[in-house]
Amino acid sequence: MIIDPWGSQKYEYEKLFENFGIERFEERLWKDLPNPPFFFRRKIVFGHRGFDIIKNAIKKRLPWTILTGLMPSGKMHFGHKIVIDQVIYYQSIGADIHIAVADIEAFATRGYSLKDAKKIAIDEYILNYIALGLKPCRIYFQSKNEDVKDLAYIMAKKSNLSQVFAIYGFKGSTNMAHVFAPFIQAGDILHVQMDKYGGLRPTLVPVGVDQDPHIRFCRDLADAHRLYSIVPQNERIGIFVKGDENVKELLDNAEEIVNKYGELIERKDDYKAIYAKINNLFIIDYELAKIERKFDGFGFLLPSSTYHRFISGLDGNKMSSSRPQYAIFLTDENEEIKRKIWAAKTGGAVSAEEQRKYGGKPEDCIIYEIFTYGIIEDDKELSEIYNDCKSGKLLCGQCKKLAYELISNFVQELKEGREEAKEKIKEYVEY
Repeated sequence: MIIDPWGSQKYEYEKLFENFGIERFEERLWKDLPNPPFFFRRKIVFGHRGFDIIKNAIKKRLPWTILTGLMPSGKMHFGHKIVIDQVIYYQSIGADIHIAVADIEAFATRGYSLKDAKKIAIDEYILNYIALGLKPCRIYFQSKNEDVKDLAYIMAKKSNLSQVFAIYGFKGSTNMAHVFAPFIQAGDILHVQMDKYGGLRPTLVPVGVDQDPHIRFCRDLADAHRLYSIVPQNERIGIFVKGDENVKELLDNAEEIVNKYGELIERKDDYKAIYAKINNLFIIDYELAKIERKFDGFGFLLPSSTYHRFISGLDGNKMSSSRPQYAIFLTDENEEIKRKIWAAKTGGAVSAEEQRKYGGKPEDCIIYEIFTYGIIEDDKELSEIYNDCKSGKLLCGQCKKLAYELISNFVQELKEGREEAKEKIKEYVEY
């Protein structure tokens, strides 16, 4: 099974846990966070890798950062909004925000010029981000950041074509700029741990599940460039020095860290290994990463990630800019919104009489799904709509009328916000 980051496939989310090792985003991870948002409460964010590290940083008020990106290859639709909803929430609880404009990727994989990608990024995405409530942060273009490109090239030393082809399913005809795009993504994700961008700290990448290949690949690259390897072994851990340089000094430093945060069991210099009992693996990993930087290593912490469900298009398939008749764009005019909403797939019965008698199926209704993605924020109101639909009290026409009113008002307010955002954009963007 291959996940294609550039495709439009639909996903059976349950299979992703078994096939790719994604962990379930359980309630324990978000229940005691500040003001848990709708995308947690409604299980729109369904999976993660390493979110426990992020939660620890939030709870202990330690530095942590967000890296996310936007693909400037089409108009911003309602499904894209879920990413920036998450970023805005994380910013409100202390995250340092970095947003990559994937203009190199748009050039390599979608055929857009860098000039066109820049215009789309600003007009369709960044202005909307600001209008939606994003506070000043760092937004940069891949093509303009030499650190990202240099890091991508250096990281590539620890990979090969077999690995890249296995993860992404590339073919012999795939152009090499496309093949290199995942390395640029790794440069995006990891460069925010460089000293000039904030230094060593936990990094969270909130994405749709289609981007998981990039996360897995980046984590592999980060691990490959570490000087230490930490391996849990039943009730103890093994700390191993990977290379043959500075082995004694690296073991000496690791032993000092172990004695500070845990209990040393054994040191075997001939195996380049230390065995210890440690309660807090993250603090050991963090301290060892700091040591690696003293020995000219990168010492990147493996990035964490969360995965959200994609909102459906108005016909029930994936919402996509390439299918404009089934997507609600944030720049749609009222008449266009009304036409699309009235044509949307619902979970209603074949007639109003049957629906009053047997009820509807909100779980199959695109209109109800749109409500869950933040257009209705109050859980009680959403529950009432669900129950009234199931009981037959609420008809599809009434729901569509409400959806049109809410979405058209939202889009109109956003339009006004975009005009104000034009005066603020210099506070965000690195040109």
